[in-house]
Amino acid sequence: MNAKEALPRYFGILDEKELPYYLICKSVPVSSPLDSDSETLWKEHEEKVANVRSMRVPFEVVNPNLLDLKLELGMRLLNPCRICERKCNVNRLAGEAGYCKVKESRVTSKFVHWGEEPELIPSYTIFFSRCTFECIFCQNWDISQRNRGHHISPGNLASSIEGMLGGVRNVNWVGGDPTPNLVYILEVLTSCNVPLPQVWNSNMYLTEEAMSLLDGITDLYLSDFKYGNDGCAQKLSRVMRYFEVVSRNHKIANEQCEIVLRHLVLPNHLECCTKPVMEWISENLDTSRIRVNVMDQYRPEYKAKEYEGMDRRLSSKEFSTAYRFAEDLGLNVI
Repeated sequence: MNAKEALPRYFGILDEKELPYYLICKSVPVSSPLDSDSETLWKEHEEKVANVRSMRVPFEVVNPNLLDLKLELGMRLLNPCRICERKCNVNRLAGEAGYCKVKESRVTSKFVHWGEEPELIPSYTIFFSRCTFECIFCQNWDISQRNRGHHISPGNLASSIEGMLGGVRNVNWVGGDPTPNLVYILEVLTSCNVPLPQVWNSNMYLTEEAMSLLDGITDLYLSDFKYGNDGCAQKLSRVMRYFEVVSRNHKIANEQCEIVLRHLVLPNHLECCTKPVMEWISENLDTSRIRVNVMDQYRPEYKAKEYEGMDRRLSSKEFSTAYRFAEDLGLNVI
């Protein structure tokens, strides 16, 4: 199956036959005052989002709209913070920082990226500092584990995105990880009106509430599924309940929209991680809407050389075994 067959709606946006979801949200009115109690707002959100994926509406901003409602609900998730599954419960509205250390969103770089999957390039990638994980082999550790970059006002970043129309295929929210910056991203989108698909490039360690806010915003998940068990995740990324959370969120994402799913093959982790992940994908997801990128880009960066077995690059035999395993399962491998 080629990319257009697996990702028909994404390519429909590129061909101007479909609208990005976030623009549809701006055309969906909400009736509840935005200062209503959270139960009322979540109920209306659930009702309205359920129809977004089937709507074919001309783009016309109404106020208040579903994107406004998402932003309000997102702000409420910041105090106490429960955007990612660590659920630190700090008051980020008051400037407190949880595990991710994010107080205000910092953009470390924004540029036209030509190094992503073929169906994505050229991609306008917006990198944030900090992350919800501490991967000992992180190739972007200089931004994921440190406060780098600077804050850009949502309006200014929206203007930057609008200036990319005609020169890129999508807006690619990445990091670090975009998860701690979800509310900021919603703020940016409220000021943006260009028909570019929104790509959520993430480790997928979000809460169900955060995944719900992405429903009707994200046109394509560029997701990451590294580990086939919690032990490896705890040892190598300092994260608990990994498989439960990330598998759950891939099921949710699979219902929301199309996915390009990345799996970084790790040295000595074929049996414990690669094969279980590939088997789980084939048994639990609608693979007709998923492209799988089995990746061989592992390098022993950051602290990897301190860990036995992680201090070398992937062998060609390991990668070919992983790739053939995914193909033999019938996955749509890039």
